[in-house]
Amino acid sequence: MANIKTPKKLIEVALPLDDINEESVREKSIRQGHPSTLHLWWARRPLAAARAVLFAQMVNDPGYERQLGRGINKESAQKERERLFGIMRKLVKWENVNNEEVLNEAREEIWKSWRETCELNKGIPGFDPDKLPAFHDPFAGGGAIPLEAQRLGLESYASDLNPVAVMINKAMIEIPPKFAGSPPVNPEQNNGLIQVDDDWIGAKGLAEDVRYYGQWMREEAHKIIGHLYPEVDLQPEHGGGKSTVIAWIWARTVKSPNPAFSHVDVPLVSTFYLSTKKGKEVYIEPVVEGDSYKFEVRYGKPQNEERVKNGTKLARGANFQCLLSDTPITPNYIKNEGLAGRIGTRLMAIVAKGSRGRYYLSPTTSMETVAFSVKSDWRPDVEIPGDKRSMFTPLYGLTHFSHLFTERQLFALTVFSDLVLKVREKVIFDAIQVDKNRKNDRFDANSYADAIAVYLALAVDRLAMSGNSLVRWNPVGEKAQHAFGRQALPMLWDFAEPNFLAGATGSLSAAVKLIYDTLIWFTKDVQQGGSVQLNATNQNLSDTKIVSTDPPYYDNIGYADLSDFFYVWLRRSLKPLFPDLFGTLAVPKNEELVAIPYRHSSKEQAEMFFLEGMTRAMHNLAVQAHPAFPVTIYYAFKQSDTLDSGIVSSGWETFLEAVIRAGFALTGTWPMRTEMKTRQVAMGTNALASSIILVCRRRSSEAETVSRRLFVRELNETLPEALETMIGGNRESSPIAAVDLQQASIGPGMSVFSKYKAVLEADGSQMTVRTALQLINRVVDAYLNASDGELDADTLFCLNWLDQFGWNPGDYGQAEVLATAKGTTVEGMKAAGVLESGQGKVRLIKWKEYPTTWNPEQDNRTPVWEALHHMIRSLQQRGEQDAGRVLAGMPARSDSIRNLAYRLYTLFERKGWADDARPYNELIASWDAIDAAAHDIGHHGTQIELF
Repeated sequence: MANIKTPKKLIEVALPLDDINEESVREKSIRQGHPSTLHLWWARRPLAAARAVLFAQMVNDPGYERQLGRGINKESAQKERERLFGIMRKLVKWENVNNEEVLNEAREEIWKSWRETCELNKGIPGFDPDKLPAFHDPFAGGGAIPLEAQRLGLESYASDLNPVAVMINKAMIEIPPKFAGSPPVNPEQNNGLIQVDDDWIGAKGLAEDVRYYGQWMREEAHKIIGHLYPEVDLQPEHGGGKSTVIAWIWARTVKSPNPAFSHVDVPLVSTFYLSTKKGKEVYIEPVVEGDSYKFEVRYGKPQNEERVKNGTKLARGANFQCLLSDTPITPNYIKNEGLAGRIGTRLMAIVAKGSRGRYYLSPTTSMETVAFSVKSDWRPDVEIPGDKRSMFTPLYGLTHFSHLFTERQLFALTVFSDLVLKVREKVIFDAIQVDKNRKNDRFDANSYADAIAVYLALAVDRLAMSGNSLVRWNPVGEKAQHAFGRQALPMLWDFAEPNFLAGATGSLSAAVKLIYDTLIWFTKDVQQGGSVQLNATNQNLSDTKIVSTDPPYYDNIGYADLSDFFYVWLRRSLKPLFPDLFGTLAVPKNEELVAIPYRHSSKEQAEMFFLEGMTRAMHNLAVQAHPAFPVTIYYAFKQSDTLDSGIVSSGWETFLEAVIRAGFALTGTWPMRTEMKTRQVAMGTNALASSIILVCRRRSSEAETVSRRLFVRELNETLPEALETMIGGNRESSPIAAVDLQQASIGPGMSVFSKYKAVLEADGSQMTVRTALQLINRVVDAYLNASDGELDADTLFCLNWLDQFGWNPGDYGQAEVLATAKGTTVEGMKAAGVLESGQGKVRLIKWKEYPTTWNPEQDNRTPVWEALHHMIRSLQQRGEQDAGRVLAGMPARSDSIRNLAYRLYTLFERKGWADDARPYNELIASWDAIDAAAHDIGHHGTQIELF
């Protein structure tokens, strides 16, 4: 390995990070044709991010020639780097995801870099200029990274311990290229005549057969279960006649805790609204008659909106009231009823298909009766895992997966699951008939039938996801929302039961359509791929391959626990075809690399399990991955703990510890914004919003051991320069957002720490990753605070006051003492407009309260604090152009304003004040556009000095 010359890759030097982030976030809102719609997977990386990281991981940085002693100046290197950025900017756009011209341009650059690297390593095994190394992801999960490696021209391999992940990857990277270009075999397309047609490029033929046999499966199911999904009679005002039911709306019930009504099953309803669209409101009205009640559907705006909005809920969680007596129904009472098996269900409304949208009908006895008229012979009686952080239904007696479905749903899903194998038999028969005309010795009818069965089994999984008793009715979109709005199985009280045989959301037709749209989207020219079940701690598939992977996030997501929901149905459909993969009753959990306490005797034991297992897995990558390429590792950073010394996350520390113990040195870290702010789990939180991309190389066998003193000295020498680049930006990248600065600073800091064999403390012990992170945070803090000496007295006062009191009022006497110490006065700052005082109290003014008529050129006393908050007010209320106008009036203050924004964001974040922090981050994120607007307007200001 010492003789191998390894040019730096683009990802180790620079990235067009803003473009990647923008497209990654945008991609989350794209559904039609997106591979993620094949099957749900949690925390799947955006394709844009995966594609960009892989490209930059394989392409040599233009400055590598200087690194290897060749002559190329910085200007030439940067010009070439910008050309590569141009390719990446096109590459990450969703519109170009199958643009062969763009993809081929990227592939050519990858080949060019590979041949350059091979030329530097002539004669060394593994450096064949005519064959690119293959790719492997040992934690393949939802398959985004292996899919993008395949798209960029690599033979791609995926492995995972989880059988559900293995099956998803088979559907994405293994099956489509195997049958690429094959025309369909179904009789509808062929009529006895078959010929290869250019129209069947890529997986289009496969897609057409999935569509056809999915429809055949629906027709066969209708013969068996059609009577369970009767039509309804519409009222004359709705057009009359028969209509297809789209969904039934149910409420769970418990016996009333009021002794006078203890014989009555009363409803637990979180809302009575069916549609909240303005002017088209529809709601359910409970009509009480003595000791009984019924539900009636009403159109129009309700008189008691609050009651309709809240249903029978009294407060958050399982707090309800008795519909008949208003007696409170406590969480403990509901739990006890549930554990005793006494929670029931009652039909509240029926949703029917209409010519002009949805029609809502009151429930009928016959509709309620038919739902309970069957009982499935087979039930997925696998126990729901006991992780109380994400599995909430066992608290209420729903302890097995069979408990999450109504009897009608269980019966229907079992029928669909069994039909998957019947479809396979039909595909084999049709394929053999067609192949007689095809005369294709290489076509394997059994293998092709297996492929169709896989996709239809995935469709049944989607039915299960949308057809269970944890599916809520969305009164805004007027549709059923699947059970996994977040990475958990929450308890739901009123739920929607979609019609599996209709054409709306939650039906088999809709599920098959999603798969069809995805298959026709797959690129036509890709290398072969493979997906297998392997434990990452002892796999050897990474040998001499390019590796990029997205490992489990410490304790954030219990993939195996959640996957059981799908596994029980996949196993019923596909076990005869994949007996080894579906050999266990549930997804393997004991070896899963997550630090989930309930699987271990303590939290400490869970952390040790994760550390030891992840270290083994990372060591495999360090010794097996192709030496010419860095390994890239995604880690979804979760800000779980915030201390004065900086952000500290036990999961992040433990993961870094494993990476470094495994023999890796970090050569870079990149914060990527990969999640939508509007996703349910992100509302008001910072959970898993950023992915940190670790860029790792195997640490040199000749690495030295250094002292703490020398490590700190090197940090102080190298980190400030890196921070200056991050905050100020340069031609290679935009300024790092304030929310990402702390994470981004880990890169240059940990690259210093990890390049050494060990850093020794004064007592001779090895420095821990936690200590190293704290030291890095101190250097970052010192850098951010270094400008205090350059700040005006008013701003220094405001910083100290904010740290002590926030935006709350404080005692005037204390303010006067602090102001005197800082060399200013309370009255002077009041005149400046940064605080208000009166009645013995002093309070800092928030940006929203700053006057909109302010002009920096007419203000004789403008602290940096005031300038910053005027800019935030301008950006938030009027946009980037107006903020640019404000900045144009005080050009000399640009750096001070921006640095103070970073400083305040860090302060707010550490105090846990997310809402206060957000505007400062948004100012930094918009800085380039604001600065450009200021230049367009012209720096017409005359102020060149701070107050």
